[in-house]
Amino acid sequence: MVKKVAHNKKDAGRNRSTEPPSTQNDLEACAPPSTPAATAASFAVRHRHALGILSLTLLVAVSYLPAMLWGGFVWDDVDHIPGEPAIRDWSGLWRIWFVPSEVQEPHYRPMTYTSFWLEHKLWGFTAAGYHVVNVLLHLTNTVLLWRLLLRLTVPGAWVIAAVFAVHPLHVESVAWAIERKDVLSGLFYLTCTLTWSRFLEEPRWWRYGLALVLLAAGTLAKNMVVTLPAALLILHWWRDGRVTARDLLRLAPLFVVALGLVAIDLWMVTTATPASFGYSIIERVLIASRAFWFYVGKLLYPADLAVIYPHWDVRVWDLPGWAGLVAAVALVGLLWFFRHRIGRGPLAGTLFFAVTLSPTLGFVDHTYMLFSFVADRYQYLAGIGLTAVVIGAAAYVTGRLPDVWRKAALGLTMVALLVLGTLTWRQAGIYSDEVTFFRHVIAHNPQAAGAHLNLAKALIALDRSEDAVAAARVAVEQRPDSHDAHINLGVALSHLERFDEAETHFRRAVEIAPHESGPVANLGVLLQRRNRPDEAETYLRRALVIAPRDLSVLGNLAKLLDMRQQPEEALDLYDRLLERGAVDPLVYAARGNILYRLQRYDEAIASSRQALSLDPDPPTAFSLHILMGQASWAMTHSADAAAQHYERALLIEPNHPTVLADLASLRIAQERYEQALVLFQTAVRVQPGVAKFYSGMGFALYQLGRRDEAIQSLERALSLDPTMDEATTYLELARQSRE
Repeated sequence: MVKKVAHNKKDAGRNRSTEPPSTQNDLEACAPPSTPAATAASFAVRHRHALGILSLTLLVAVSYLPAMLWGGFVWDDVDHIPGEPAIRDWSGLWRIWFVPSEVQEPHYRPMTYTSFWLEHKLWGFTAAGYHVVNVLLHLTNTVLLWRLLLRLTVPGAWVIAAVFAVHPLHVESVAWAIERKDVLSGLFYLTCTLTWSRFLEEPRWWRYGLALVLLAAGTLAKNMVVTLPAALLILHWWRDGRVTARDLLRLAPLFVVALGLVAIDLWMVTTATPASFGYSIIERVLIASRAFWFYVGKLLYPADLAVIYPHWDVRVWDLPGWAGLVAAVALVGLLWFFRHRIGRGPLAGTLFFAVTLSPTLGFVDHTYMLFSFVADRYQYLAGIGLTAVVIGAAAYVTGRLPDVWRKAALGLTMVALLVLGTLTWRQAGIYSDEVTFFRHVIAHNPQAAGAHLNLAKALIALDRSEDAVAAARVAVEQRPDSHDAHINLGVALSHLERFDEAETHFRRAVEIAPHESGPVANLGVLLQRRNRPDEAETYLRRALVIAPRDLSVLGNLAKLLDMRQQPEEALDLYDRLLERGAVDPLVYAARGNILYRLQRYDEAIASSRQALSLDPDPPTAFSLHILMGQASWAMTHSADAAAQHYERALLIEPNHPTVLADLASLRIAQERYEQALVLFQTAVRVQPGVAKFYSGMGFALYQLGRRDEAIQSLERALSLDPTMDEATTYLELARQSRE
């Protein structure tokens, strides 16, 4: 094919850097494929592409190294990844796709949660795995973007992709595990766009079908992909200068698929967590205009990036909002007016930016508007439009400069990428843990909703109670009617054993939210710690009525009833915990202990074995082996089975006197007196003031015929406890046999 020739002066004056030629910009097309020149050119292209991919890989890997090495689960990650039962369970994949009401996040994003489900099956809830996958997806998107820009012959394609790779605005989408939806939807978005561009050049039905599938997959990862059909319309206009009826007919099914899937998502969200902020049409337009310029500013100057940006006041006579609206309309008008001089590219890139952002600009209510009107992650894909315009224009101009200036521009580009990569490295570090994360939020927005509250919760988890009290007090000052804020302050104070203050805040939380289980249950637990079991039981039972499926309430009430010698009801609660999926070794261990006391020894052993399989670590295993040893001896009077468990317990704590004595007693039952004697002697050495140890040692000595030593040991036992009938009997036998 041959490039089109300009037909008039206007066409000849266009900035061809912003006009797509009708042919692909491939060096292979410059010479016949059979010539040596063509072979050399093809090799040069492949070599350049390999170097380009390698350099993009290094940029992404180095910039996001903190996320891959030290990234943890923060904020929503905790609830929606390790805290999501559908990800943990093998059957969860069915619920993710076909019973989404049982998934905690109200949005319908089965592709995203399927990726989490698959990762859990590979490496559980190891946070590093989720972060590495996010970075790999971002790298793939970067390479796809470069390939797409090359196909569209956009000047500066590699630099645009490199800026996309390391721009700190993208850290939120890449380094935050739960934002998998951004990078995964971006993968389908860019692949769909590449497929569509190939379909336009060489229409094949399978390409069209693949584009539909990719669009659907992207929308099922995140509904922001709903704007892709509109972006493809912009692409058509940019390429051809018009949108034909044929273009609209081809794209109509894509609009139907995208809008249909988004309608399902919106229905689910409004059913589960309806969000209505009551802004008028004018107010929403003003929010959108300010948000538009906010995103432009952060894209061009990515300083002071915050996870939660402060709300701005929304008023009908908001001067910044009106100024932004006028400026946005003027910008579009100017780009349209000058399109014959500068080309359609600048207007196409700007429209792409605005259209891709449109679902988040405030025209439709979404839950994050409770925290902020804007977020960095919203322009993960949208920013490509403006970046391509700015860098493409710069590349076009630079290409016409003398060689020395081109080298200077290259140097400046490398410096800019280094600065952006450094900013990305620093920003990625805030996702290491929740304390670092929320401290960053507070540093940039001290009034951020819930930031101090969540910081207090994170500090409590780290047992940094003094710091937690300080953060929780700020949360209470900011939101005095928040029961969660009072609960966090109460928990932190109770960890410091400042029980009176803690009780005050727990009772305030109950006053604020009397029908919420959290405040009531926390007050019940505190009263239990204060040795007020009657009141504690009242509040915990009340919490159970409010939330009969709450695992923590079930567990705390079961523990209290067990302590209050109500084993049957406690056992029932522990069984309910297990029925509701509480895979907790402590539950199985507590249940086994109750079953042992109820003389249901075989069930006690089974429950203890289950606990041991979940937590084979020494502290838990030690007590479980003792219980199983006692149950085995009580159930079958089998000294061998019981002795095995005692021996395993002694491997963990070799000098535990009670276990030594119990195993020694079993050895006596087995008539293995030498072993029994050694065990009793060790127990006496560890804890010398226990009468039964001397009594057992005396009996072993008696059976071994060492009468004098037996008499000494038994006399020692009776001196410690004159009421020991067994010691008295053995002492008489020993004296008689000596005579």
